[in-house]
Amino acid sequence: MNTAENNVQRDAAPAIEVRELVKRYADKLALDYLNMNVRTGEIYGLLGPNGSGKTTAINCILGLLTYDSGQIRAFGGKMGPTAYDLKRRIGVVPQDVAVFNELTVQENIEYFCSLYVADKMRRARLVDEAIEFVGLEDYRRFRPRKLSGGLPRRLNIACGIVHQPEPIFFDEPTVAVDPQSRNSILEGIKRLNERGATVVYTSHYMEEVEQICDRIQIIDHGRQIAIGTADELKRMIEAGERITVEAPALSANEALCQRAVSMLGDLEAVHEVTFENDELVVVCSQGEHNLIDVLQVLRSLDIPMGHVSSRAPTLNDVFLALTGTDLRD
Repeated sequence: MNTAENNVQRDAAPAIEVRELVKRYADKLALDYLNMNVRTGEIYGLLGPNGSGKTTAINCILGLLTYDSGQIRAFGGKMGPTAYDLKRRIGVVPQDVAVFNELTVQENIEYFCSLYVADKMRRARLVDEAIEFVGLEDYRRFRPRKLSGGLPRRLNIACGIVHQPEPIFFDEPTVAVDPQSRNSILEGIKRLNERGATVVYTSHYMEEVEQICDRIQIIDHGRQIAIGTADELKRMIEAGERITVEAPALSANEALCQRAVSMLGDLEAVHEVTFENDELVVVCSQGEHNLIDVLQVLRSLDIPMGHVSSRAPTLNDVFLALTGTDLRD
């Protein structure tokens, strides 16, 4: 699909629309008037800590859970447990590999395709295309337990996409796979999107989300706390740059160390200064001259410097700033 065609598709009606969704489990409010709007043709990242409501939201969207109030629409139609015409247009690749160990790779893919496609000739073509797409041509007759590395994950994906659904939900598809398999999976998702598929992607690997997602929604405690592109989300937090300077001389001169930390902390753009393990770490707002300003202070104090680095904020920085650093169950 060319860029112009893709832009037209992304401006079309939402593939998934969630309005004011509320879901309770007894006294616990799992979804707190949650809104989502997944545009047709985009890769939409859905992030949140454990227990934030991601899985509950997805299960409600898929019609696997009832909910207390709100509205869910897919392709303009009302989604619910009996909306079978809409459900067959949706694909799901779950986090856990969900295939039959008694069947071969090809038989597994054929089975899942048969749930959606009755025509045998079309089904055979779709199965071949799915096998080729995930690179399992040499493993057609293998049973899943004989597959190693990232191959079971590729089979899982083939079973979820074989009927050419749109949209497709990917729930942490790269968990516990090697870097080569992870790259193959991510490239495959981008190719699906380039062919026109809308993708909803969840992961705890922030670099993956930043790499492939057009927009990202962060939820916590069942409600949205931020949404936007990766760059837009980064502009939401104060910390825009992290400057690290090796300065071992400060370990032997406490007074000089305190003076350096104080002077750096007085810079207009600086939010935090720490010194530990011979390293000064300066956290600043986004700006063009932060590194120059920091180095000028250190030079004015005649502090010898080793390695100096500057890092822009990452999506992981944004996630932790917005959701906190406490461990979740």
